[in-house]
Amino acid sequence: MIAERVLHRLAEQDRAAEEAAGAVTPTPARMAGRAVLLIPHRSETPDEAALPADYRKILVIVRAVGGLVQGRAAGEELGLEVAVRGKLEPLRAKMTRLADRGQLHKRPDGRFTACL
Repeated sequence: MIAERVLHRLAEQDRAAEEAAGAVTPTPARMAGRAVLLIPHRSETPDEAALPADYRKILVIVRAVGGLVQGRAAGEELGLEVAVRGKLEPLRAKMTRLADRGQLHKRPDGRFTACL
């Protein structure tokens, strides 16, 4: 119950931020009766506006570095408490999702680079 309320509040915040930025709403889907957000695979004409705001911020940070980025460094740029492991794990999961969909490249040592 509490987790559902937190997820609902986070979704409202994301929607408000996207509406303020004028971004395209990501495609919703249903999985096991619940609405989920699809992170699109990279294509020849990538439309990053379809990504949620958090994912777009991650891409901007990785591209700005221009080299290898660890989750901790990205967390520092995002203003997360990097000393708390629980704050970095969701970020690493988002970076891995971006890598799984071709937006980033994940190296075996756990660092990420931007795809060309």
